[in-house]
Amino acid sequence: MGAARFLRGLLPLIEPRNLTVIVNTTDDESFFGLHVSPDLDTVTYTLAGVSERKRGWGLQGDTFRCLDALGRYYDETWFQLGDRDLATHLFRTEALRRGRTLTAVTRDIAKAFGLDCRILPMSDQPVRTRIEVRGAGTLDFQDYLVRRRARGEVRAIRLAGIGKARPAPGVLKALRESDAIVLPPSNPFVSILPILKIRGVKRALRDSGAPVAAVSPLIGGAPVKGPLDRMLAGTGHAVSSSGVASLYRDIASVFVIDRRDAAESRAIEKLGLRAVVTDTYMKTPARARKLAGTVLAELASAK
Repeated sequence: MGAARFLRGLLPLIEPRNLTVIVNTTDDESFFGLHVSPDLDTVTYTLAGVSERKRGWGLQGDTFRCLDALGRYYDETWFQLGDRDLATHLFRTEALRRGRTLTAVTRDIAKAFGLDCRILPMSDQPVRTRIEVRGAGTLDFQDYLVRRRARGEVRAIRLAGIGKARPAPGVLKALRESDAIVLPPSNPFVSILPILKIRGVKRALRDSGAPVAAVSPLIGGAPVKGPLDRMLAGTGHAVSSSGVASLYRDIASVFVIDRRDAAESRAIEKLGLRAVVTDTYMKTPARARKLAGTVLAELASAK
């Protein structure tokens, strides 16, 4: 997850209490009766320093004995839930069942992991990503991404429930009061744009007057991981950093790209964005920290 890696590099550079992370919830799903919030958990575990870096999700060193046992009773156990990870899902599910909001539960989970920064779900109302795939119909996001391993030609991406969703408490205030805003190198269709499409979010972001920097999730014209290239192509966008930049042209003022995509700088600047060329491959924590430092410096100069 590009956002988590970027946050891993950002956290040592700023005061944690000054950091608010607004997280996509459109890939939330129910597994074995449990409410699972993959993006919220990945962000939380990463900021707490307990994430499994090699896999990119879950808790470091987790085991899967419970999942193996569930295979006795369920035909499909394709969504990997670790043994210790289950505690988070059990806590969240029970709290939601008692009437607590996802915002409140997320706050409690972050506190339990000793975090001083704020982690906010984008909304307390359910919004779900649906992927239309040629020959397979419309699929739930986790079905498409995990069970089917993102196979097939993407025809359309829809957000079920987006019209009824309201920003979670604190989201608009955090945006309006921000000194700087970063759109990290995540898949825009399933991580960033869902947040921006919630009523009031774009307006709050513009009203803040804060500089906005976006980081391209493509390196050398391809995603480091995931199906972004197929989503760009399937929705009629160029499979390039400039294609991603076009999605943010009315939001961001700075667009950060990798050195291998330097040739796209002119196309990006024609969109009205200032192109910044640097090393965006966050293979190690040190490289993630260097990228975060570059982005912070660009934001400071843009004020």
